[in-house]
Amino acid sequence: MAKSTPPPGTSDIFPDEIPVWYRFENTAKSVFALYGYGELRTPVIEYTEVFKRGLGDDTEVVQKEMYSFEDRGGRSLTMRPEGTAGVMRCLAGTDVMNGNEKRVFYIGPMFRGERPAKGRRRQFHQVGVENVGRMSPEIDAENIAMLMHYLEEIQITGSKLVINTRGAREDRKPAEDALRNYFSDKIDGMCDDCKVRYENNIWRILDCKSRECQAPVESAPNVVEFFSEESQNYFKKVCETLDVMDVEYEIDYRLVRGLDYYVHTVFEVVHEGLGDNSALALAGGGRYELFLPDMKKPVIGVGFAAGLERLQMTQEALGVAAPEAGPAPVFLVSLGDEARAYSMKAAAELRKAGIPVVVEVESKSMKAQMRAANRVGARFALITGENELERSVVVCKDMEAGEQVELAQADVISHIKKFF
Repeated sequence: MAKSTPPPGTSDIFPDEIPVWYRFENTAKSVFALYGYGELRTPVIEYTEVFKRGLGDDTEVVQKEMYSFEDRGGRSLTMRPEGTAGVMRCLAGTDVMNGNEKRVFYIGPMFRGERPAKGRRRQFHQVGVENVGRMSPEIDAENIAMLMHYLEEIQITGSKLVINTRGAREDRKPAEDALRNYFSDKIDGMCDDCKVRYENNIWRILDCKSRECQAPVESAPNVVEFFSEESQNYFKKVCETLDVMDVEYEIDYRLVRGLDYYVHTVFEVVHEGLGDNSALALAGGGRYELFLPDMKKPVIGVGFAAGLERLQMTQEALGVAAPEAGPAPVFLVSLGDEARAYSMKAAAELRKAGIPVVVEVESKSMKAQMRAANRVGARFALITGENELERSVVVCKDMEAGEQVELAQADVISHIKKFF
């Protein structure tokens, strides 16, 4: 494989693509701020135990997908496969453990050793939100509403919000017993992964996408019926609050999400019909109780994450126009060494005035420099030669209109500023 290409499952992001990413990031910052959230930045690497303890040893992320390594000090480190565990590790050292609420969001790369496919990469990017320290169905509903608000602002239309409840931790035993009893005479005909899940994490069977598992999964008992009245009322209040906030949703009692830390509310946003009649999960999250190494008490919170690559795919399928790039630069054409020295000085002054500038620093012909101005998409070309220097003027060519005027050197900035 050519070493000039990025590793499988990763990609380069070129300057002309960056405006799309800025839109995702800047919209997140503006929307989340409306709900009282501030940005938090955590390391890309964490102690491996943060994820093993936080996500659960039996989860597929921990078992199959983490990039872990031993550093020079003999410590086991992992490149973060998701954002929540690291955020919780950070906030566990604050007063959230005393019930004081923290509202944070993050933006950045995540890493999973998955087979590259549509919507799946080994390095991918997420924007995520965490409300930590308090438990309330209203907070859960507001978190979901904020996600839908964000998707609306980035022009993602036609998506579907699916919600469910995982109940409290004490509800799991009766629900797991019911599932194990139901699948006991069906598991031999199911996929190999589900046979392992049957022994280690039976909830994950409900999330299986293998064809041979679809029929038994569809007929599986509704685990919510085995939850306590308190847990069922919690979920009912989440739904009622979403109704009050005019957030449309669909309840799917088989939605479990893939991580062990979830309790009570879980949710996903999916989009169908992106060209191949398949549903693509754009975002997901839920309420959690996350245990960290050397902690007997869990960190509680609710949050979500959205994959930026998937949002980009969806925007393209919906025909959402890419945002306009920044202003086109001014190109300084210099004919001779003295003119080039003047152009370097003029470029510094233009940039201080907030005008983007590209200067040709090599000795080239007028024709070659004008071709270069076209290549960079210059809005104006400022041409200076020996004659112009003697008269303290500059020739300003409008590259769009094809017209040119002569300007006094002192008037260049004020003239160009009219167009920026």
